Formats: sequence, structure tokens, C-alpha cells
Amino acid sequence: MSARPAVQALPAYKPGRNPADLARELGVDRAVKLASNEVPFPPLPAVVQALSATAGETYRYPDNGAAVLTRALAEHYDVDPVQVVPGCGAVMLCQQLAQSFNDPGTAIAFAWRSFEMYPLLAQVAGARSLQVPLVPSRPGGSPDTHDLDALAAVVDDDTRLLFVCNPNNPTSTAVRRAELERFLDRVPESVLVVLDEAYREFVTDPDVPDGLELMRGRPNVAVLRTFSKAWGLAGLRVGYLVAEDPAVADAVRRTHVPFSVSSLAQAAAVAALASADEVGRRVAAVVAERDRLTAALRERGHQVPDSQANFVWLPLGEPTAEVAAALEGRGVITRPFAGEGIRVTVGTPEEDDVFLAALDEVTTGASGAAGDDVRTGAPVG
Repeated sequence: MSARPAVQALPAYKPGRNPADLARELGVDRAVKLASNEVPFPPLPAVVQALSATAGETYRYPDNGAAVLTRALAEHYDVDPVQVVPGCGAVMLCQQLAQSFNDPGTAIAFAWRSFEMYPLLAQVAGARSLQVPLVPSRPGGSPDTHDLDALAAVVDDDTRLLFVCNPNNPTSTAVRRAELERFLDRVPESVLVVLDEAYREFVTDPDVPDGLELMRGRPNVAVLRTFSKAWGLAGLRVGYLVAEDPAVADAVRRTHVPFSVSSLAQAAAVAALASADEVGRRVAAVVAERDRLTAALRERGHQVPDSQANFVWLPLGEPTAEVAAALEGRGVITRPFAGEGIRVTVGTPEEDDVFLAALDEVTTGASGAAGDDVRTGAPVG
């Protein structure tokens, strides 16, 4: 029996390599993984306690509605519980959104390059992808930020969903309040705008707005967030959607896979929310290291945009795959996007120094295939 053509055409997801496997392959004691945007900290003490206390209940199904977590999120963000939908990671909620609002022949709009899930959502739903190219955030730079005017202009009568990844994955940039407010005012009320804020906690630019603030009073706006990044729960898979219109949340809730948010994930997320002060201190450490890593890369001549996430973007252009492979050969795993650039997660200072040393070996005095400067991606000469 054959699968649907749309499913057969889907590219297989390629997770970052296991560092232990790479270390064995290279015959070294340790490899560094800076590919998956995890935080470089162990679980919060309160999370470990909650997991231990909940482990004895795992022979029973979890609360299908995640009521305790829903109430905790509603209280944390000062919204009504009917506006909140927990899910098995933000990716699952993206899929639920497409299932809830896209019939075959409709459209999903988003910037590109952005989160890799968006075009796959459209493909599986039988919807059209309305992809709007990024534009440079700095004069003379590579395309790395949303063109909100073009994104608003591409919306047609068939558009049902529109994603704004802010900060954008993988390029790390963020759009600011005035332009985002103008954009939201332009988008028809028939289009659900999803502000995908997986990296919101790492934002330091005061002009980058909190999507939950912009959502209020706009019934066609919803916000996606996750516990996988700043909150350190990547291995437990729990995210959440907050919608201004309870009807939007209800629709997404109806496509929920039963019991997909485990009892362990629910308990851990509630404990993490109660540890917001400690999370804030950890985020501040990541931001400080992000600034150090950015400065070090710029000193080496790399055109790194201002990051508002827990990763940085190296727009290397054509040599991207070659550089990433060379880094991996030196025990450093990054996330390449062939022909465009490399996303590098902010690790510990020690891990980042290993990366910088490996990058120096790869790029110093070298040029990539087709005669491009591996620091800028620009043609040499």
C-alpha cells in the first residue's frame, strides 16, 4: 500500500548528530554539540523533584486536558484558562493549527528561511506555501529578517494561517514593535496570525514586543511558546498556545492527540514555571555568552546579525556545507543550511571556545568552493 504522494515527498527529518557517536568515530574523548538550541544547564532542581514525585504515577494515563498546567500558564500570563492549549511541543501545536484551519487548496504564509516545519505543514495539509524571502537586517548584510510588508501583501483569499517566527529560527533576528503592530493591523481578520515565540525568553532588545501583549484585543492572533528552550525541558516535549479568541484555542484543542502531554511533562512544566527566577538567571548567563560569542565571531570578520535567541547565525553562503563538515571533522556539531549559513547554539564558554578554535582552523586564510569568502559568503575578488 502506498502512502499519499504528499507524504512520500516529505523530506526525512535529520536531527543533530549524537556527540558521543561522533567522538567514537573521531577517536576523541568528547565532541561538542551546538546544533539543537538546547540550554547548557542540567534540569532545574524543582523539575528533578517533580519528576521523582510523579514517576510513581506513570502506570496511569496523564490528565488529558493538562488542567493543572493550563491553570498555571493562565495565571502566569494573566489570561483565561480557555485561551490556553498545552501540547506535545510547539511543533505538535503547529500541526494542530494546520489541521484546525487549513483545508486542501487553502494557504499558509510565512517568511523563508524560517522554521523548517512551516512548509511541511502546508505539504501534509494539501495547502499552498506562500513563502516570502527574508531581507537584510543590516545594510550590506545577507537576508536574515522578516519583510513584513511583503508578507502582508502575499496574503490572498485562500490564506488561513500566517506564521511570524520572532525571533526567527535559524537567523536569530527579531522584528520590532512598530513594524509588527502595523503588520497585524494590515492582515485580514479571516487570517490567523501565529506569533511563534519559541525563543522569547532570550530577547533583550526592549523594542522587540512580547507577542502576548500584541495579542490582546486582536482575535485573529495567537502565540506559540515552548518549554524546550529556556526552561530546559527539551527531552520532555511540552509547549503551549495562547489565543486571544477562545474559539481558536477550542479548535486547536479538538485536534489534540489524546494523552500526548505526559504526566512527567506536565509536572515538570509546572515546576519550571514556579522556578522563573532561576530560569531568568540562566537566561542571563546564556545572553552574556551569546554576546561574547557574537563579538568573537565579528572580530574574526564574520557578518553575524544581532541575535535575540540562544543561537547565532553565520551567513556563509555557498561554502556552508563544506565548513560544517570540516567543523564536524574537528568534533563540533552545528546546524548547516546548505548554501545559506550555519546556526550555532550558544553553549558553555568552554564549548564555544572549542567551536571558535575549530572555526579558526577551517576558515583562516581559506576560501570555499566557487571562490567565496567563507566568513561572509561573498565572492572573492
